[in-house]
Amino acid sequence: MRLGTRIFFCYLIIFILCFSYPINWVLDNLRTRYLEGVEEPLVDQANILAVMIGREMEANQFEPDKWYQIFAEASSRPLTAKIYHLVKTDVDMRMYITDASGKIIFDSKNTQNVGADYSTWRDVHLALQGKYGARTTAENSEDPSSKVLYVAAPIRVNGNTAGVLSVAKPTTNINNFLKTAKPQIFKVGLIAVGVAIFLSYVVSRWITRPIQRLTHYANGIRQGKRVVFPKLDRSEIGEMGSAFAKMQETLEGKKYVEHYVQKLTHEIKSPLSAIRGAAELLEEKMPTEQRARFLSNIRHETNRIQEIVDRMLELAALENQKILKEMRPISVSALIKTVLESKQAMISKKQLRVNVQVPKNVMVNGDSFLIHQALSNLIQNAIDFSDVNCSINLIVQIERGMLTLIVEDNGVGIPDFAIEKVFDKFFSLQRPDSGEKSTGLGLNFAKEVAFLHHGDIKLENRTKKGVRAMLMLPA
Repeated sequence: MRLGTRIFFCYLIIFILCFSYPINWVLDNLRTRYLEGVEEPLVDQANILAVMIGREMEANQFEPDKWYQIFAEASSRPLTAKIYHLVKTDVDMRMYITDASGKIIFDSKNTQNVGADYSTWRDVHLALQGKYGARTTAENSEDPSSKVLYVAAPIRVNGNTAGVLSVAKPTTNINNFLKTAKPQIFKVGLIAVGVAIFLSYVVSRWITRPIQRLTHYANGIRQGKRVVFPKLDRSEIGEMGSAFAKMQETLEGKKYVEHYVQKLTHEIKSPLSAIRGAAELLEEKMPTEQRARFLSNIRHETNRIQEIVDRMLELAALENQKILKEMRPISVSALIKTVLESKQAMISKKQLRVNVQVPKNVMVNGDSFLIHQALSNLIQNAIDFSDVNCSINLIVQIERGMLTLIVEDNGVGIPDFAIEKVFDKFFSLQRPDSGEKSTGLGLNFAKEVAFLHHGDIKLENRTKKGVRAMLMLPA
C-alpha cells in the first residue's frame, strides 16, 4: 500500500472513531437533555402553584370548581405559538392535587380520579416526605411516545404538609423536537465526516507530493537522465532531499570523472599513436616531401587533440550548470543570420542553397551564446553530410508554446544502428566527402543546451532523403 493511501486511511479511521462516539452520545442523550429543559420550568410552576393553593387552604378559600374553570378556559383559548420549528396550538399542561394522605382532591384532566389513592406514586410519595418528587409514566403502555412527565411540590398549611400539587407535561412535543433534531444532527455529522475525509485526502497528497517528486528525481538519475532537482518543503523530507542531492552529486562526480577519463583516453589514443609513429619515422632519413607529410600529420593530430580537449571543457562546464544565469529575449531571425554568416565559406565551397522560413518578429528567451552554439552544431552537421549542390532548409515553427528550430538536409541520413547513439559523447559518423569523423561532442552539447532551456532536441530521417534536426525551446 502506498504511503499516501496509508495516511489517508489512518486519517479516515481516526475521524470515524472520533466523530462516531460524540455523535452517538449526542443522539442517545438528546432526549434526556430535552427532558431536563422541560422538567426545570415544571419545578418552578409546581412550587408557585403549591404556594397559591396553600394560601387558599389556609383561608378556607380553596374551591376546586374555580380551578376546573381556569383550566377549561385555558384549554379552550385560541393559540398559535410558533416556537422555532414547532407550532403549539393548545395548552397541554395538567395538574392534580392530593390531601395529606395522598388521595386526589383535584384533577384538571379527569374529575373521575377524585378520591383515588396516589400515595404510592413516586412524585406524591416523595413530596409528602419533603423530598423532590418526579416521575415519567406512559399513558398507553404499548406506546412509548405517550409518556407524561410529572413534577410534585408539597402544599404547606400553617407549616405542615397538607397535600401535594403535581403538574404534568406530555412529552409529545419532545418527540417532535427529537424527530426534527436527530436527522439534522446526523446530517451535520455526515457533512463533517465528509469534509474531514476530503481534508485527510488533501493532507495525504500534500505530505506525499515531495516524496513523489523525490522518487521521480531518483528514477530519472537511475535512468541516466538529466533531471532538475525538485522543489521540496523545509520539513524532514526537504532535508532528506538535500542530503540525497549532495550524495548524488558526489557519486555522479566520481562516475563523471571516471567516464570522462575513459572516453578521453580512448579518443586521444588514436591521434597519439599517429603522432608517435610519425615522430619515430622522422628520426630516419627520408625525402623532404615525405618528411613534410609526416609533419603535417603530426600538426593535424595535435589540432584534433586540442579540439577534443577544448570541446570537452566546454561540455563539462555546460553539464555542471544547474540553471542559466543570463536569460534575455533573442531575435530568431538575427540568430539564424549570424550562424549562417559564420558558415558562409563552407556553404559556398559545397555550393549549397539555404532556404530560410522564419516568421517575422519571432523571439525566444535564453542564453544567446549557448543557443548560437547549439544551432551552429546542427547546421554544421547538415553542411558536412550534404552532397555538393544540394539544399538545406531552416524552418521555424511555433506550436503550443514551443518554438522549434528545424534544420533539414538532403544527405545520406542516419543508419539504423546509429539512431539511438547520435547524442552520445564521442559518437560520430564518417563524413561522406572526406571520410573523417568529428569530435562527437556537438550533438551532446546541443542536447545539454536544450535541457538547460527546458526544451528538447530530436533527430530523425526524412521520408525520402536526409536528416531533420529539431531544437525545441519554450516560446
